[in-house]
Amino acid sequence: MKKLRVLIIGAAFAADLHSDAYSRILDKVHIAGICDKDMSRIESLAKRYGFTDYKAYDNYETAIADCDCDVVDICLPNFLHHRVAIAALNRGRHVICEKPLATKLEDAKEMVDTAKRVGKHIYYAEDWLFAPAISKAKEIMLSGEVGKPLYIRARECHSGSHSPFAQTIEFCGGGCMMHLGVHPVTFLLALKDNKWEEVVAMTAPGKEGNLIHSKMEGEDWAGAFIKFEDGTYALVEANYVTVGGMEDIIDIYCDQGCIHVDLSFSGPIRVFSIPGLSYTVEKAEITTGWSTPAVDEKYNLGYCGEINHFVDCALKNEEAKVGLRGVDGLETIKLINAIYKSAREGRKVRKEELGE
Repeated sequence: MKKLRVLIIGAAFAADLHSDAYSRILDKVHIAGICDKDMSRIESLAKRYGFTDYKAYDNYETAIADCDCDVVDICLPNFLHHRVAIAALNRGRHVICEKPLATKLEDAKEMVDTAKRVGKHIYYAEDWLFAPAISKAKEIMLSGEVGKPLYIRARECHSGSHSPFAQTIEFCGGGCMMHLGVHPVTFLLALKDNKWEEVVAMTAPGKEGNLIHSKMEGEDWAGAFIKFEDGTYALVEANYVTVGGMEDIIDIYCDQGCIHVDLSFSGPIRVFSIPGLSYTVEKAEITTGWSTPAVDEKYNLGYCGEINHFVDCALKNEEAKVGLRGVDGLETIKLINAIYKSAREGRKVRKEELGE
């Protein structure tokens, strides 16, 4: 069986998430190269997940030119997605790109247009779409056993990003709506085949106007109501003011029932510890007292499913499913831009205003 040859660009947080997934499917994946400015991080990542027979690089341009690979997996800060993706696509490689696709709409569009021109695929890494709990909720919703879906409330929140690149709009593309809200936005667009009509939103103004994070250029709280073409509605929330760990919640309200999904806090284990555990859930500030430690967190958040899907698609030279294509990442940025426009101008924004 032919193995997919992967070059991972970046060896920090996102690379750890993807590498865990690759390590579970080494029967069909070979990590051909790893690139990071800090070579010690490459060695640590490879050792952690059992990668061998790979080339190490400290420059992405050299890595893309030299590494014999099929796919370039971009696990870098948001502002670097565009330039690395363009280089990889022009070299004839498929691309896996972490969220958001880019920090600017024009950059995301160039990425999608370049992939189309060179005949390669962009696989947009939205883990929510493979979270087992969300997949089950979607299955129940589509079965009709809770009736017709009417309204969805979805949010991702925590106490603030660990990344210094999240502090500036230039490097991140926005505040918490771009960095966190990107997950529920992409989920909703995938559910509705990108067919939204209008949005009305509010956000904190950034810097001193933020609720807590006065040194952050982007907003630390944001909320948006979205109307879709099918006449249904959704509320998306993102914030950096939620303590106690990452909060990923989806509520689906139907005319004959409702579905509640908790991606991060629900689990089969409860622990009480006086000295504290080494880890419970992502972004938890303390681990003393009672806690609910995550069980296989990366799998349950969807990272394993998404990477497995991308590997299968790339081996067959096929496009990913709706919500996981480059064009879906582009549509997500369009809607987030509309959210920012609505908040900035204090009015409802219709999709038709944005053009193509």
